[in-house]
Amino acid sequence: MLIYCVEDNEDIRKTILYALKMADYECEGFADGESFFAGLINRKPDLILLDLMLPGKDGISILQTLRSETNAKDVPVIITTAKNTEFDKVLGLDTGADDYLVKPFGMMELLSRIKAVLRRTQMPRADFLCNGEISMSISRHLVKVAEENVELTLKEFELLRVFLENMNRVYSRDQLMNLVWGESYVGESRTVDVHIGTLRTKLGDAGRYIKTVRGVGYIMEEIK
Repeated sequence: MLIYCVEDNEDIRKTILYALKMADYECEGFADGESFFAGLINRKPDLILLDLMLPGKDGISILQTLRSETNAKDVPVIITTAKNTEFDKVLGLDTGADDYLVKPFGMMELLSRIKAVLRRTQMPRADFLCNGEISMSISRHLVKVAEENVELTLKEFELLRVFLENMNRVYSRDQLMNLVWGESYVGESRTVDVHIGTLRTKLGDAGRYIKTVRGVGYIMEEIK
């Protein structure tokens, strides 16, 4: 299991790498985005620890490039940063991060988060999902409604994926928050409501498949 750590603070980087090695992970550290992308050419990691405040290209820009222009777009990413505002967390997670860890953090917490993200992202899943007029290709990151392409944000895509993989199952807002935004995300349940609303709108008439269960949460009904 190979983990890349992108962190410009040498002391923090060395501490993280030491903890990873002690936990039997293979790991490599990078001080900036340029060296990190050079490393990606040589080898694709299983997980990336990414600091936001970096010299040159910042962490959000690196994450955007990673998710759109590299062969590692599917690699899980945990953001590590001193920024602790809800805006920064939402920005990082909506850009494609799988979890968010605020400095200073303990190495035991870091290792626990790594294990949780790897469990969540490495579960085998079907590549093609469909329900009624909705179809989804996971590997192509493509959604269609009645054969028309639908452009979704990363979190809208993940929400739809959860529903398509678990039709006729009711999810609470907290459950959806944990599955899509990660267990460490500290935000309001309204975040889920807003994303459900935009997802329904983008799905057009097929948005009716996602039902509100009053006082509980949401369910996607299977269309036969």
